[in-house]
Amino acid sequence: MQPLSYLSREQLADELLATPAPEITVPGTAPLHAGHLGTLTTEQRCLQRKLALAREILLRDLAAPLQRRNLLQSPVAVREWLMLRYCQAEQEIFTVLYLDVKLRLIRAEDLFAGTLTHTSVYPREVVKQALSHNAASVIVAHNHPSGDCVPSPADQLLTRVLAQALALVDICLRDHFVIGCDQIYSFAERGLL
Repeated sequence: MQPLSYLSREQLADELLATPAPEITVPGTAPLHAGHLGTLTTEQRCLQRKLALAREILLRDLAAPLQRRNLLQSPVAVREWLMLRYCQAEQEIFTVLYLDVKLRLIRAEDLFAGTLTHTSVYPREVVKQALSHNAASVIVAHNHPSGDCVPSPADQLLTRVLAQALALVDICLRDHFVIGCDQIYSFAERGLL
């Protein structure tokens, strides 16, 4: 079964609205907390898949307006989208939002994924991808599965290194968001960029 990100919006809606027969299994849908819940029934897996489909449609609908307007003029929309997308992740994910010269979203891309407490981020790859998308500036973000949005010393160092590396090729690092359970820390708002 294809990952949800490969499906068109129409395919997502068709699958969401389809009524699966009770005996049909839904492969490719991982249990939310399989260790705690034990084995899920077919109905539970179907419901979990439907929720994932609905979430993917919602994320796409929230991202669409971000591609038409200056992201720095709509920080609440960016925060809501990031929170919805990453607050439930069980491992750290580092994402980059590539912006054009008018600060509109070109593309959002998850570049690195790690463990519960760590993700290896390579500034060279961030710069390379930003250039390939012809980005004038970027916003980076990563989540803390622990729920605490306070950046670590490693997060602070990474932000400085990324800003310097991107500046060498005339790309501005606009912000670095750290996503917690119910809060987001912004380096730009704290004057650290």
